Amino acid sequence: MVTEFFKEYFDFKTLLIVLALIAIGIVSIYSATYGEETAALYYQKQLTWFGIGACGLLVMLFIPFRALPRVAVLLYVVSLLLLVVVLIIGKTISGSTSWLGVGGIGAQPSEIAKIGTVLALAAYMSKSDVDLLSMKHLAVTSGILALPVILIVLQPDAGTAITYCGMFLPMLAWGGASPFLILFISACIVVSVAALFGTTMLVIVFALFAFVLYFFRVDRFRSVLAFSGVALLGMTVQFLIGSLQPHQQKRLTVFLNPESELLGAGYNVFQSKVAIGSGGLFGKGFLQGTQTQFNFIPEQWTDFIFCVPGEEFGFLGSAVVLSLFLMLLLRSTRLASLLKNRFASLTVVGITSIFFVHITINIGMAMGLFPVIGVPLPFLSYGGSALLANMVMVGLLMNLYIHRKEY
Repeated sequence: MVTEFFKEYFDFKTLLIVLALIAIGIVSIYSATYGEETAALYYQKQLTWFGIGACGLLVMLFIPFRALPRVAVLLYVVSLLLLVVVLIIGKTISGSTSWLGVGGIGAQPSEIAKIGTVLALAAYMSKSDVDLLSMKHLAVTSGILALPVILIVLQPDAGTAITYCGMFLPMLAWGGASPFLILFISACIVVSVAALFGTTMLVIVFALFAFVLYFFRVDRFRSVLAFSGVALLGMTVQFLIGSLQPHQQKRLTVFLNPESELLGAGYNVFQSKVAIGSGGLFGKGFLQGTQTQFNFIPEQWTDFIFCVPGEEFGFLGSAVVLSLFLMLLLRSTRLASLLKNRFASLTVVGITSIFFVHITINIGMAMGLFPVIGVPLPFLSYGGSALLANMVMVGLLMNLYIHRKEY
């Protein structure tokens, strides 16, 4: 009887996937810091945060399902307050004032605020009287996202702000927003990226967007309005790129031309690519990676953690990590389609989107496909706040799995 209950209601598969990723992460952190004087501190701290995260997972797992929308409002307000506090008394690390120190332990409110923002968006969008085709309701929805994003940009922490924006479009699409709006936002994202590659690429994207508007027979007024907005955004992004700080421009230069600064801003990315490529099929063996053990990649236990299993366990090791992430994303996506409750479904879409954006950007950074913007790899990168937030989100997924048949 007990076995049948757990089989029906407890999502063992998701839990096992996450535990496997965390185990790989702790082993990778141990290897990446092996031989350093403070090596033990890193993986031991990560183990401590794993214990704290496990408690957070259990709390979210057993919170009453019907209470979650009310919890959403409380958590969102507390998150905003913490983001304001960190701007006033926060610690500045690597140029970003995004840390609060409590008893010798540093925490990033922006990581925890992701949960509050997803829940707040889901709670509002799932109300029976909210229609995302209405400009009023769409403005309120955008405002819920904009408040934490603005506070995070002020820190400044552009990488984390991007992950917030990355969850918004899927939630809008799932929530029933206009296909034209989804097209417009997608075009804004594409044109912002195209602006990095110069005027020629920007003009090509403008032409493609104009063709799409014509092909889908969008009425003339909305077409002109949308095209003007996208064009204005593209030119604005180009202007902003020209006014970036020198170190920020270097990151873009390295992204577009990695060989331009192999001993400067492009050093980390180059060494990461060497580490992943030199792993071959089976890798060099645990604690045998030359790039890893000789610390060619500074602070490789954080943003560049993916290069550790890539070098030491080769293509097969990387494939295992990617397969585990893929299974997690597929299970979450399937759960969103199974859920009968609109709030629960939107919450799962938001969480899945956060994981997807983090995984894509981080591994893309390690392989030189994206600029380095300081986005950690879920469950693997060293960082207590991120691990805690990710495990809490997994607790939410498991809670919603239990109630997947409820309306």
